[in-house]
Amino acid sequence: QVQLVESGGGLVQPGGSLRLSCAASGRIFSIGAMGWYRQAPGKQRDLVATITSGGTTTYADSVKDRFTISRDNAKSAVDLRMDSLKPEDTAVYYCNIDVRQRITGAWLNYWGQGTQVTVSS
Repeated sequence: QVQLVESGGGLVQPGGSLRLSCAASGRIFSIGAMGWYRQAPGKQRDLVATITSGGTTTYADSVKDRFTISRDNAKSAVDLRMDSLKPEDTAVYYCNIDVRQRITGAWLNYWGQGTQVTVSS
């Protein structure tokens, strides 16, 4: 089994910054793509940013130049640095990781439990 634990959400004023972290543990042989998604009330879950095992990143247009995704392969972790936050960034943020299982060798996709980010004055 693989577990993902997220941390770092909270309440921040517009223009402020937050860093989200997500760490995977368990029967991990290797990790592939990692990403962050978000879901606002009444809306679908949308992609925020992804990073491949080789370090290639992609971002939603709405967060480009404000958010930065990074990964630490040694710690099986992915971070999301969020700057210049806006009220429309308010959502529950979920990490998502492709994991190759240690015993079976199968690739499976996992979601974190979600962490609330609220941007409000």
